[in-house]
Amino acid sequence: MSISAADVKALRERTGAGMMDCKKALAESGGDPERAIAYLREKGLARAASKAGRVTKEGLILAYMHPGDKLGVLVEINCETDFVARTDEFRQLAKDIAMQVAAANPTAVRREEIDPTLVEAERQIYRQQAINEGKPEKILDKIVDGKLEKFYAESCLLEQAFVKDPDRAVGDLVQQTIARLGENIVLKRFVRFRLGE
Repeated sequence: MSISAADVKALRERTGAGMMDCKKALAESGGDPERAIAYLREKGLARAASKAGRVTKEGLILAYMHPGDKLGVLVEINCETDFVARTDEFRQLAKDIAMQVAAANPTAVRREEIDPTLVEAERQIYRQQAINEGKPEKILDKIVDGKLEKFYAESCLLEQAFVKDPDRAVGDLVQQTIARLGENIVLKRFVRFRLGE
């Protein structure tokens, strides 16, 4: 099957992947752009996972001020080299993460950072709610687990739906950037300031 340059270009614009990667993905998927995107995501996530253990001592701290100057965010994002930290793509990722924090007000970067006593309190509330609604005892744990997953998806930065593209999580955005830049990237921490709080 012949893959046209226009098809490769269109896939590159949609995914941000390299030209050769796009051409290979289209060849592997028989020219189907949706299957090619899935192929690129699988390969990119596999590459990103292989970089997860690498040390990240470089990066940047980015300050974001929301229009109106009543809300500000500081984020620290680490990578492996100063070269990557200075790229436009890395800086754009940092800005997108800061805007996410401003808009969605997460509690922590990842679920392991949430205070276990808060998680247990939420668990008890969800359990009591299910009991009050008359749910059968045998499915209470499943209901509570489902509500806890929703709690994590709203509270943990990496699990939140990305405000610019709600079909993917912030963690997916980071993994895709790792795949494109070829370095491990770690969201270290953030602070959100609102005037009067």
